[in-house]
Amino acid sequence: MTTTAAIRSEWTKFWSVRSTFWGLAGAIVLMLVFVLPSAMSLAANRSRAGSAPDLVAGGTFYLAEFAVIALASLFVAGEYATGSIRSTLQWVPVRARVLTAKAAVLAPVLFVLGVVAAAGAIAVATPLMDGFGRAASAGEIIQACVANGTYFALTGLLSLGIGTALRSVAGSATVSFLVMVMSAMVAGSLGLGVADYMPGIAGVTAFVPSGQPNPVSGAMAPYPSWAGLVILAVWTAAALAVGHEVLRRRDA
Repeated sequence: MTTTAAIRSEWTKFWSVRSTFWGLAGAIVLMLVFVLPSAMSLAANRSRAGSAPDLVAGGTFYLAEFAVIALASLFVAGEYATGSIRSTLQWVPVRARVLTAKAAVLAPVLFVLGVVAAAGAIAVATPLMDGFGRAASAGEIIQACVANGTYFALTGLLSLGIGTALRSVAGSATVSFLVMVMSAMVAGSLGLGVADYMPGIAGVTAFVPSGQPNPVSGAMAPYPSWAGLVILAVWTAAALAVGHEVLRRRDA
């Protein structure tokens, strides 16, 4: 089977299960669950701290990315749970092609999801802030939406690599959570400078312009905001490389 045919096959599988729609909807709901009360809190406290893009960064880091991780983990590790991975590898014996096809399906879907979730959250949160918080320019809003889409896509691919290596939905979701969230929180609580280079914290740096503090940690990043996504991409590439190596070496 060619790469194009493999992508078509993965696209069909992705949209043929209900968990896909639950995952996509869950990401948007979780984003709103965080952003809406936060926006109302800013207005109630008449606070000038925080902007709508800051709230989106918090919503992604603390809640929405868990739906993304679950969706990506189910996309690959779910096949091991059901045994359908055997049929997948029978039709596409080139292991790298299987992983490439899954990534080619997952990344654009999650990018669009991230952009839509961020844009919708900002659109709803802005009137709820009632003029309080820090006003965000159109450029900042666009940056936050694109950054959120990229963050969703890279997080999903990182979970795809981990799920391919571990072959367990629960294991993949747990390790992805530890890598994306807990690693940064533990490093930050210990005062370690590496916290800025953990994938989750680095990724949300890109939600705000350079020179502004990280919307989650509150600290100034030692690199430009765009570099945060590069750091996240490096973590993602490492996870995919490990996943590919395990897939290549082991039987289904």
